[in-house]
Amino acid sequence: MAGLAKAAAPWFGGSRDVAETGALRARRRRGARAYLSGLSAEEAAARHYERSGHPVAARRWRGQGGEVDLIAREGEAVIFIEVKQARSFEVAAERLSAQQMGRISAAAAEFLAGEPRGQATEARFDVALVDGAGRIRILENAFEDCACAA
Repeated sequence: MAGLAKAAAPWFGGSRDVAETGALRARRRRGARAYLSGLSAEEAAARHYERSGHPVAARRWRGQGGEVDLIAREGEAVIFIEVKQARSFEVAAERLSAQQMGRISAAAAEFLAGEPRGQATEARFDVALVDGAGRIRILENAFEDCACAA
């Protein structure tokens, strides 16, 4: 009978549920930390652009095609900024996929449609890398060689 109770434990709130609940809580904590870390990295990147004379026009701008972390201005030009945070700049850079660049480009096209010059608006795509120490490295025109930024 003890074997049957142990086998049935997952369906009746037994010890297996407790372990899974603990794992779920740990996963949620890691997710919350990653989310807050990402917000912090975005804030640091925004401050960097503001200090450099590029006012931030939008944060986490979402279109039907995707989301752009930051949108800044350089005169009449628009800078679309993807922020990537990791323990090192190299690891952060590796986290940007071609698929993400495509979604960011699609969202950027939607944003530009609302600009006075529309798609003729001068624009560039930067990637702001933030390492574990909070240092920032900006890769200007990071999508330049990507077919997705057409």
